Amino acid sequence: QVQLVESGGGLVQVGESLRLSCAAAGRTFSIYYMGWFRQAPGKEREFVAACNWSGGTTAYADSVKGRFTISRDIAKNTAYLQMNSLKPEDTAVYYCAGGRNSGITARADLYDYWGQGTQVTVSS
Repeated sequence: QVQLVESGGGLVQVGESLRLSCAAAGRTFSIYYMGWFRQAPGKEREFVAACNWSGGTTAYADSVKGRFTISRDIAKNTAYLQMNSLKPEDTAVYYCAGGRNSGITARADLYDYWGQGTQVTVSS
């Protein structure tokens, strides 16, 4: 089993930055790719970004491309989401997720492990 714990959320102003962290524990060798998703009140969970755990291949939702960067530190078993130029529409609970199969994906149903989420609020 794998446990994922997010941190780094908070309240920021428009245009500011935040870095979210996702620490993995347990059978981390089973993780092939990591992803970040978010869910705003009254909306469905949506894909934000994903990366291949070992090779660095990345993918982003169009809404965050050029502003957000996903990365990982294998030695620390931690994935990150650097969020710059934040907008009010980025306000949501952000979840990290890990998948065991090959190939990064934007499909939430293909992720096997999920964190508890961290709140990001962007105030105008």
